[in-house]
Amino acid sequence: MELKETLNLPRTDFPMKARLPELEPRLLERWEKENLYQKLRAARKNAPVFVLHDGPPYANGEVHLGTALTKVLKDFIVKTRNMAGFNAAFLPGWDCHGLPIEINVDKELGARKAGMSPLEVRRACRAYAERFVKLQRETFVRLGCLGDWQNPYLTMSPEYEFVIADAFLTFLEKGYVYKGLRPVLWCWRDQTALAEAEIEYEMKTSPSLWARYPIRSDGLPKGFPPGAFAVIWTTTPWTLPASMALAFHPQLRYALVERDTGSPDSGERYLLAEDLVARVAKEVGWRVAKQLGAWTGAELGGLTFQHPFLERALPAVLADYVTLEQGSGIVHTAPGHGAEDFETGRKYGIEIYCPVDAAGRFTEGPFAGDSIWDANPKIIELLRQRGHLVSGDATIDHSYPHCWRCHQPLLFRATEQWFIGLEHHRLRQRALEEIKKAKWIPAWGQERISDMIRTRPDWCISRQRLWGVPIPVFYCEKCGEKFLDVPTLRTAVKYFKREGADAWFAHAAAELLPQGTRCESCGHTGFRQETDILDVWFDSGCSHLAVLTGGPERRWPADVYLEGLDQYRGWFHSSLLVAVGVKDAAPYRTVVTNAWVLDAQGRPMSKSLGNVIAPNEICEKYGADVLRLLIASVDYHGDLWVSAQLVEQTAEAYRKIRNTFRFCLSNLYGFDPQADGVAPAEMEELDRWLLGETAALVERCRAWYDAYEFHRVYHDLYNFCTVTLSALYFDIVKDRLYTFAPRSRARRSAQTALDRVAHALVRLAAPFLCFTSEEIWQHLPRAGETPASVHLAEFPRREEVDAGLDADQAAAWEKLFAVRTAVLKALEQARQAKKIRSSLEAQVYLRVSGDTLGPLLRDYQGELRALFIVSSVAVGGEARPGLVKAELPGLEVGVAPAEGKKCERCWNYSPRVGTLKVHPSVCERCAPVLSALASGE
Repeated sequence: MELKETLNLPRTDFPMKARLPELEPRLLERWEKENLYQKLRAARKNAPVFVLHDGPPYANGEVHLGTALTKVLKDFIVKTRNMAGFNAAFLPGWDCHGLPIEINVDKELGARKAGMSPLEVRRACRAYAERFVKLQRETFVRLGCLGDWQNPYLTMSPEYEFVIADAFLTFLEKGYVYKGLRPVLWCWRDQTALAEAEIEYEMKTSPSLWARYPIRSDGLPKGFPPGAFAVIWTTTPWTLPASMALAFHPQLRYALVERDTGSPDSGERYLLAEDLVARVAKEVGWRVAKQLGAWTGAELGGLTFQHPFLERALPAVLADYVTLEQGSGIVHTAPGHGAEDFETGRKYGIEIYCPVDAAGRFTEGPFAGDSIWDANPKIIELLRQRGHLVSGDATIDHSYPHCWRCHQPLLFRATEQWFIGLEHHRLRQRALEEIKKAKWIPAWGQERISDMIRTRPDWCISRQRLWGVPIPVFYCEKCGEKFLDVPTLRTAVKYFKREGADAWFAHAAAELLPQGTRCESCGHTGFRQETDILDVWFDSGCSHLAVLTGGPERRWPADVYLEGLDQYRGWFHSSLLVAVGVKDAAPYRTVVTNAWVLDAQGRPMSKSLGNVIAPNEICEKYGADVLRLLIASVDYHGDLWVSAQLVEQTAEAYRKIRNTFRFCLSNLYGFDPQADGVAPAEMEELDRWLLGETAALVERCRAWYDAYEFHRVYHDLYNFCTVTLSALYFDIVKDRLYTFAPRSRARRSAQTALDRVAHALVRLAAPFLCFTSEEIWQHLPRAGETPASVHLAEFPRREEVDAGLDADQAAAWEKLFAVRTAVLKALEQARQAKKIRSSLEAQVYLRVSGDTLGPLLRDYQGELRALFIVSSVAVGGEARPGLVKAELPGLEVGVAPAEGKKCERCWNYSPRVGTLKVHPSVCERCAPVLSALASGE
């Protein structure tokens, strides 16, 4: 018999190379064929329900790494909750309406759109969204995300569109909704109002213009001389044609100063804030000759001014928002072009004048037909010609609102829009109260969304587009009055259940409304439909109403929402307002936020920069499990910097974890957990120590999973695999596994430990490594009624793994490992000095002093040879040549060549090799094993 054949060398069908790009699609096909998700639902149907509500990604474009990050994190949560014993379903969804889809469809249709009906355009938008739902779904499935992918919720489905319209009617019924003329941020490129969530602030270079308004002689306060000018500053010259008043702060003091012109005649007189005189004079190049007087803003309230280039008299108004931070302390007021200006205009009964159309062009006046941007230099030149330009050659770089889709600068434009009033029934305050009841991860999220809710204006919910859910109200064709009878409107909206929102465009008002419906103002029976659609954020904000109903797995409210940072002003925000308005409570108990995905230079990934790493590219080269492991390895609350180097580092970490499992599997061949497992009390103490460490790991990981701290789970698992197992336990136990008799208690003890550890670790790793864990699961020895898939199993429990090693014994092993570290250092020094070539060629001498270490090493004398992986160990208190003090107090270590000859089977050295009558070439440990094998035992 060849000696090599008598060794229990590792063997397994589990491959060393994963070949994930080939393995993963096969597993996906099998899961689909075996209805894995449905089996999981059946297995958990009686368990406590846990609801993660999927925030809908937008059905436009391919999945990028940021979207993949969010979806994989959600999959982590769903998988961990299922494995924790909950009934955690996952219903994915898509946001299908909105301007980007409509714009792209416009591009695809080109000139054909002009000849199409609204219904035909909407159908083209629907087909476009369906195309990208299919494409994105394939990517999410490829990433290993389990869910009900064949039955997702879509905001463009008839059922969902009905919910949106019905929610609007609920707001209308409760008195929240009004239509009014208000300035809103308007995209002139896309010709629609924008929501707060659709605005990005980018740097913009604007003119820095100082102009003067002649002060009229009527209403002058006592001591105020005639012939003076008020000074204003603006970065938006295009708003000057709509200038209707000048605003002063009532408590600020304003000075009338005389400018030194260098001539003997009296200079020009200018009115501005007293505290800003020196700063303004320096900026515009004045020399101030003297101050002629000072008044509070309240005392100047009777002033009137002449518009600098239009035949218009402007009153002075008082406003608390005027500050000394910029400008002159006097603010030109255009109620048609600013939120604060609008409120001031309403307060003083000033016309809300907006001479700018939807495309950003002037509709009247000297600049009719010009875009506001083209008009800027013309306005400056006109001021110069009229002698009212104080200074207009400078520019300023400042943060300015832009459209998040087309990235063009926006304008405030007063238009009639539909709003939800946030002060009605204390909607704003009740939302703030609900925020405090939820848990926010990270905790600063609570203050972030609170600030946004606290300071936001009323919610503008109307959009001037086609692809969305129409606002379901009617207008009388005769008198133009709005028809807002909610019970009647609900009758019309019932059409949406059958036909979706397309019914609004497919049927005339007479078909949608009950026969005999009359205008409440004039009694006329003819009506027309509203043409505005609802804000797409209102659509997505209704998702909890549409999805979290209809069964125990869809309980309202959700246990958790998870999305990116931008959703504080988006989905988290709109969902909260809709929920509080309709159901008087927040739609979530916990809100978790992930940050941005950046490239190696810290730039956001974008196609225009060419720095995008597509999820599919990583899957094709490395496999989805490597991407999932990368996501698990980082603290997703901070920005994720992704580079090719990071992906390669993660792939290396994956290989180490995989090799850890492969070691376990390759030493479990022929092991039946039920027939061959060793009872904990009979196991080797080292094996029991390992199971205790594994039990503690289980407890920690389960707690971190519960807290959504996935990176902590990853790092603990990785360190356990690479340090506790590979660098420590595996190194020590190899000799016992390979050289002991196959069915010996000591070897079976090690196999029992490996089996328990592997079964525990594969379940802990399954939420991250969903494909690899499934592959491992199929190679593990089965005991009892083991689930067919790892994803049907539950997390291990501490008591399931622990072998009952008491605290004193566990502490003893920690001290032994400290001694081992000192010995390994001495062995390495001996190897470098060429005293030995390998540790098995060594014998180790330990000299100990003190009351603790000596008894410990003598008690564990029989374990030390295997612990240090040497051929012999001597422990004593006597001095020996070559002993070196170790860093561990009370310990000296000596290393010398081992005595005796090398055993040809286990490679240990022993004086007994060559002295045995039977099997003389092996040592005294191997000889009995060979005899037993020869006799067939």
